Amino acid sequence: MTIADDEIEVMRQDLQRGRFRSVLFDFDGTLSLIREGWPGVMIPMMVAVLRATPTHETDAELTGVVEEFVMRLNGRQTIYQMIHLAEEVRRRRGTALDPLAYKQRYHDLLTERIAGRLAALQSGAAKPEDWTVPGAHALLDDLRTRGLNLYLASGTDLKYVRHEAELLGIAAYFGEHIYGALDDYQSFSKQMIIERMLHANDLQGEELLGFGDGFVEIEEVKRVGGVAVAVASDEVLRRGVNAWKRDRLVQAGADVVIPDFRGRERLLNYLFATNA
Repeated sequence: MTIADDEIEVMRQDLQRGRFRSVLFDFDGTLSLIREGWPGVMIPMMVAVLRATPTHETDAELTGVVEEFVMRLNGRQTIYQMIHLAEEVRRRRGTALDPLAYKQRYHDLLTERIAGRLAALQSGAAKPEDWTVPGAHALLDDLRTRGLNLYLASGTDLKYVRHEAELLGIAAYFGEHIYGALDDYQSFSKQMIIERMLHANDLQGEELLGFGDGFVEIEEVKRVGGVAVAVASDEVLRRGVNAWKRDRLVQAGADVVIPDFRGRERLLNYLFATNA
């Protein structure tokens, strides 16, 4: 599927537009591209773990199993993907490690992949715009100018989210409202953050706007009656829609699909009904 840079794919024509007061953003893939390629780290690692069990499945079959649950759980804390991995190991009569051990293995591998990106941002050799979804800073500027409360919630560990948001120059847009995975993983979820947003800001569901590229945040925003914008970003080409991601997000209930934020003016005019 081809969607132009400024195109908006509207999945529902009866959206409640123009009433938004607070906005929830996912981080990786929605705003940040620092961790681009993470499935290419996590999925092969998990396939290798499952291959070591007494299974007769081929690598292709194992990859299909892993891809399904990894992407279904995308947006939740990383530990949930590791908990599911441990369940798959036991299902194949293997001896599972503690999910935290699998999570550490994954983080070690991912750190190798992104270390150069972080170093370049830290040194100034790379600009924040080099590792953000196109148009992200301008969109955040526009939303802040409109007076909306901005929240950031990620399934990545909070310490990493805060650090990477600073490197990308977007932390200031969210202030104290940056949330991420915790060691006590049951103390954080995007559902909890959304409920906190509704209560703290005395919001009705239709006053909540959400942006995300994962199944979970789309579902949770929709669950409370908010409007969910799927950022079906092609993280490699930095242009156009990732069709696989788009289809998954539509399945999750996305109201609107965009490729990135290059068309933010048209998008915001639509969402805030200023062109109605």
